[in-house]
Amino acid sequence: TFTVEEAVETIGFGRFHIMLFLIMGSTGVADAMEIMLMAVVSPLIRCEWQLQDWQVALVTTMVFFGYMVFSIVLGLLADRYGRWKILLLSFLWAAYFSLLTSFAPSYIWFVFLRAMVGGGVSGHAQGREENNQIIAMSSCSKPFLSLGKVFWLAGSLLIIGLASVVNPTIGWRWLIRIASIPGILLILLFRFIPESARYNVSTGNTAAALATLQGIARMNGVAMPEGQLRESAKERRGRFKDLIHPKYLRTTLQIWIIW
Repeated sequence: TFTVEEAVETIGFGRFHIMLFLIMGSTGVADAMEIMLMAVVSPLIRCEWQLQDWQVALVTTMVFFGYMVFSIVLGLLADRYGRWKILLLSFLWAAYFSLLTSFAPSYIWFVFLRAMVGGGVSGHAQGREENNQIIAMSSCSKPFLSLGKVFWLAGSLLIIGLASVVNPTIGWRWLIRIASIPGILLILLFRFIPESARYNVSTGNTAAALATLQGIARMNGVAMPEGQLRESAKERRGRFKDLIHPKYLRTTLQIWIIW
């Protein structure tokens, strides 16, 4: 018998992982454009709606508030219904509310819609982290994971460059619409991303997990390990109160402060 982890390690790093890296890395471009958008739109909405400093700051605050709240909700849903479904839902959600933001008739609507965009973007991490773990199982993949940070930087530079052209000409509403395009295009690539084999095994759907692993092996041009696929030994899942256990409390506080 073999586990999903053993199968992925046997299959090794190949064309599938490069494709997965490029697709999931591109989600970083969409994320960065949506998050950094406020930096280049805030001065314009301040003038249009005669906003005070705290009102401008509240817009960005609410984006991250939506991110914080819905990351918990979507994380729980991803554990129950699968990474692929939640990842697709989050992209549809973020793109939908981002487009709606460009039609916001007032400041209150703008704040609410951007908070919902933050909620949608938070779901992107559910699939990205799962697939990063799959890529990381191969020692040849380490440079790719390091290069993954480039996607976020590219998205940040792209939105600033677009703003310098779009804002003075056709306005901030069109900038928001253009910024939502990468997220919409990525939705079209979701058919190339399989559901997590580890998730399928954990829910007892061994046939689907085996089909995913066989597809990866074919794309990489290697053979599957011999034997039957079995579930990994179950370990106790972490709980929130573990973070404040005396053994981990110092590390927890340090990480929270750094973030």
